[in-house]
Amino acid sequence: MAGKRRQARRFSGFGPALATLLLLAGCSTLERQGGLDVETPAPAPPKPAVADTAERKKLIAMFGGEYRWPRAENYLNDVLNKLARVSDTPNQPYRVTILNSGAINAFALPSGDLFVTRGLLALANDTAEIAAVMAHEIGHVTARHAFLRAEQEKTAQVITRAATVIQSRQKGEQLESSSALSLAGFSRQQELEADRIGIRAAARAGYDPFGASRFLAALGRASELRNEMTGQKSDKPDLLSSHPSTPERIAGALSEARQIGAPGVGDIGRAPYLAAIDGMAYGDDPKDGAIVGRQFLHPRLGFAFEAPEGFVLENSHAAVLGVADGGAEALRLDSVRAPAGKSLTAYLTSGWIDGLLPSSVETGQVNGLPAVFADARAGEWNFRVAVIAWRDDFYRIIFAVKALTPEMRQRFAASINSFRPLAPEEAKVAATLRLRIVTAGKQDTIATLAARMMTGDHATEQFLMLNGIGEDGVKPGESYKIVSN
Repeated sequence: MAGKRRQARRFSGFGPALATLLLLAGCSTLERQGGLDVETPAPAPPKPAVADTAERKKLIAMFGGEYRWPRAENYLNDVLNKLARVSDTPNQPYRVTILNSGAINAFALPSGDLFVTRGLLALANDTAEIAAVMAHEIGHVTARHAFLRAEQEKTAQVITRAATVIQSRQKGEQLESSSALSLAGFSRQQELEADRIGIRAAARAGYDPFGASRFLAALGRASELRNEMTGQKSDKPDLLSSHPSTPERIAGALSEARQIGAPGVGDIGRAPYLAAIDGMAYGDDPKDGAIVGRQFLHPRLGFAFEAPEGFVLENSHAAVLGVADGGAEALRLDSVRAPAGKSLTAYLTSGWIDGLLPSSVETGQVNGLPAVFADARAGEWNFRVAVIAWRDDFYRIIFAVKALTPEMRQRFAASINSFRPLAPEEAKVAATLRLRIVTAGKQDTIATLAARMMTGDHATEQFLMLNGIGEDGVKPGESYKIVSN
């Protein structure tokens, strides 16, 4: 839940209840009460002269700002320079920016700006893997994918508008769907093309071409763990997805790498990569609040909240979001600045939430804080809403479910009543978590190293996912990533 008020960046993958919930209420955010200085262990290295753009600034703002970790920045830019020299545009200046987000993502702009999140760096296990990611992004730039996609989007919009005006609305919607499918297919083709370009470039730069398939496999494991934690299934990829399914990309990456050589043909670079990311922050930035199991703790804003049993939470840049029961239940927690002279009841009934049932509005308290409650309906979904006054803000908690039974009301009420001022000792729990590189001892096992993870639930699964460990287990003398303070 970010500091300054920004619009939501993306809420995919949470299920139908949350999608409906997000449309029901306006997007607001928690106000950052001052900021924490982002870590700067050493002065930043000089960067190539790539022009700043509105797109660059927008991306940085959407993903929590820049994250400064000079050791990793220097290492990544060294790798990037090697890749750029063997790319199809060797004179194009490139630079990489680390984004202060635990999400797993990477982007490229036509200017040569590359962006990787902290979450992506945490998932990669060696230099060849991260080289594959950056070479893939360079591939998008050299193939002019951004320009081609923009042109096709314009074409799709023209077709849709013409069809809607000239023919029936139904026919127009059919053509809109058809053009969207065509656009999605083109985008999948772009991704596969960028994979091929990136694998060849990484190999020419001296890196193991199999790094791409290893990283794509890691993405698959991360996706599976997320699905397991949220209770959602993804056996059938979304036809409108802008990316091909991970198995398809892994198969293509393996095929491309085998054409270059056998495993071991290039540098893997595990040890230097792990050394570069050792100590980096992991997961949520504490200044934006921290998720600990089902709890959300925000030391700077001074409050705590606990979701009902079975919920998995995610702290986005606009709100804390949560799902349970495969997306059949959802919640959203956000805040707005308390309007001057407006009571909680007046605010609740002011129109910011659709489908509000005026007869259900009731006032009360939550842990001594003034509060107001109500029900709302939208389509097949029912909502339980609470607005709580804390300091200078109104905190909005919305639960979504199809049947708002007495049992569900009790379940949601217990969660609403968990909203309270944060105790000083609890603030320590929300301290920055960090990636720590440790060496396995002779007696170490998956269980002993996973026990050192401070990630709450699913610690063993997260340890295996972060390290790409299969059935072989851990090996004495090898380095592994754990998450601790």
